[in-house]
Amino acid sequence: MSEHQPERRRFLKSAAAGVAAFTLADMGLAVAASGPENAAPVASKTLARMPVRQVQTDVLDVGYHEVGPEEGRAVILLHGFPYDIHSYVEVAPILAAQGMRVIVPYLRGHGTTRFLDKDTPRSGQQGALGQDVLDLMNALHIPEAVLAGYDWGSRAACVAAALKPSRCVGLVSVNGYLIQNIARASEPAPISVEHGLWFQYYFQTERGRLGLQANRRDLARTLWADNSPTWHFDDATFDRAAQAFDNPDYVDIVIHNYRHRLGMEPGIFDYAEIEKKLAQTPPITVPSITLDGTADGVIPATDGTSHVARFTGPRSHRQVPGVGHNLPQEAPQVFADAVAELVRNGKWRT
Repeated sequence: MSEHQPERRRFLKSAAAGVAAFTLADMGLAVAASGPENAAPVASKTLARMPVRQVQTDVLDVGYHEVGPEEGRAVILLHGFPYDIHSYVEVAPILAAQGMRVIVPYLRGHGTTRFLDKDTPRSGQQGALGQDVLDLMNALHIPEAVLAGYDWGSRAACVAAALKPSRCVGLVSVNGYLIQNIARASEPAPISVEHGLWFQYYFQTERGRLGLQANRRDLARTLWADNSPTWHFDDATFDRAAQAFDNPDYVDIVIHNYRHRLGMEPGIFDYAEIEKKLAQTPPITVPSITLDGTADGVIPATDGTSHVARFTGPRSHRQVPGVGHNLPQEAPQVFADAVAELVRNGKWRT
């Protein structure tokens, strides 16, 4: 992995001066006086936005939000599809206020993250997502971190934790162990799960690709409502996130992700060795907290026992009542508390 010059690092810090510490008030959030348990604060008319920096890995120019002291324990928060970094708009300042260095990157194909080479295959496979996390840590000179995510972000975090446990102090994963066994992709899931995956089958067709290209925002809004039936988001909240879907690589990345995971499209050669390792469904050995929202419209909440064998380190599984698929945005305090617990109890080497 290439090293970046100190001058570049100083430039990035200078260009982003003033964004290293936020409070909820600074970010323009009005906290709800009352509401359902675990409900997210109500956004003010001027929604908070997360300032973005850029850093280059060997493959990508990654857009990421950073908040908190540079010397703090590192936390990397990973968003899902079809969402963006603002899933963590409340989680990030909660953790930064506790002295953590919080990094929230746009995944490949989202937001301001771009490929450095126009000829690089636009892979969305799990090996690529996980390697991106490790590459980002290298680019930012982060030797170890707590990794946390949901949806695609959970998968990326699980992959990185399994491949390089020495880099991962702890893992927070919504919906448990999400490393996919591609060889078993044709095996049906329970119907309670299958019916929520309609869009994945849609994307296997050319009609689905064209539909995503033409209607990416409408499709995303439909998924938001289906995925989180108890989350009453407003137009402004959705529109803020939907800007991330205008990325020129969005459609290619999304389509490859879902076609590869169902065994309908091959992986990219660059990630062949990684995928061989993932095909063994490697255990996650680091301390982990897994979360399920009981109102998740994609993956129904479980007691976590089906994934017990895949977590060989200390692991706690928790259900979050009344919360859907976008758990960190719907229940930010619960998610932040899980991350903070691993940070406090982690065995840090640095």
